[in-house]
Amino acid sequence: MKRGYAGAILDMIIKDGFRVVALKQLKLTQEKAGEFYAVHKARPFFGELVEFMSSGTIIAAILEKENAVADFRKLIGATDPAKADEGTIRKKYASSVGENAVHGSDSDENAKLEGDFFFSALERY
Repeated sequence: MKRGYAGAILDMIIKDGFRVVALKQLKLTQEKAGEFYAVHKARPFFGELVEFMSSGTIIAAILEKENAVADFRKLIGATDPAKADEGTIRKKYASSVGENAVHGSDSDENAKLEGDFFFSALERY
């Protein structure tokens, strides 16, 4: 959001065949960002991640597509934009490992948990 690429990123996602099931812009508190990334609490980058994710607005989304998790991980590219494949979201729009432009769930189970974190049933279509 901070760098102004939200529209371009959403455009890439839609053009790659994803259907947007839910979408909202919000600002996480440090507490909520810490809760969302609790799985990384013991990792050395946790504090920096929470700080960054609560530093401004974000866009949360639930996306749908056959093989969505694997296809999205391919679309976003490696966490380190210097190692991401050409044409991926992170290669085009990330500025660093810590500010890598986009988050992607790593499994169907985590995608459900993460979707439930941000959206009620009434906010999905």
